[in-house]
Amino acid sequence: MADKMIERRACQRFVVLGAIACYKKEVLFFQKDFTDDCYPVFDISRGGLLLACPDFLKTGTKISVKIVIPGDKMPLVMKGKVTRSALNPEKSYRYQIGIQFAPYGEKKGENSSEALARICAWEERFKRS
Repeated sequence: MADKMIERRACQRFVVLGAIACYKKEVLFFQKDFTDDCYPVFDISRGGLLLACPDFLKTGTKISVKIVIPGDKMPLVMKGKVTRSALNPEKSYRYQIGIQFAPYGEKKGENSSEALARICAWEERFKRS
């Protein structure tokens, strides 16, 4: 029997051509700024995104990402953590960084329900037919 990759994601991923994101690492004692450069987003879902990046980010690193979607007036800032940092076979950027979004809710450290609504709207707009 051939080995098959098991899809572990609960949320369906979708591609948004031209989507970019910048990030900042979350630190305890002072506020860091978002990176000056934005990087291509490979895919996105309600649960996270996959980002091209020149930098290696350690798994478990808490991070905020500012996502810019073509045609949207406002970027969306999401909290999350790095779940994967692997070499990018396409070589456009050195790494592919998997980011899992923090839960949605009203508590500190969670993403807002408004953020979830925006991602759901993107999903509907950009899902594969």
